[in-house]
Amino acid sequence: MKPVVGVVVSNKMQKSVVVAVDHLFHHKMYNRYVKRTSKFMAHDEEDACNIGDRVRLDPSRPLSRHKHWVVAEILRRAKMYVPPSATASSENDTKARQAGVATK
Repeated sequence: MKPVVGVVVSNKMQKSVVVAVDHLFHHKMYNRYVKRTSKFMAHDEEDACNIGDRVRLDPSRPLSRHKHWVVAEILRRAKMYVPPSATASSENDTKARQAGVATK
């Protein structure tokens, strides 16, 4: 088997991730390209993958009932939204109160 590239859709397990791999094929009857998605469970030793990361999987010996792949490398990290810290908002509220401006 050759390595595959996909996107992490779940990382709820310890040292395991679920990766969705898309592939296109030509449908002879409809003369169109069809996209199919396969989901593979993969072993992530460092627990480094997050949802949305693009990863490359290498085949391995069966590690469990469903795990036959290993995360070889993380090709692209997902852009994660980081809300402003609570300390920054509390500092702004304190400054506003000192200035006499009502917040919220």
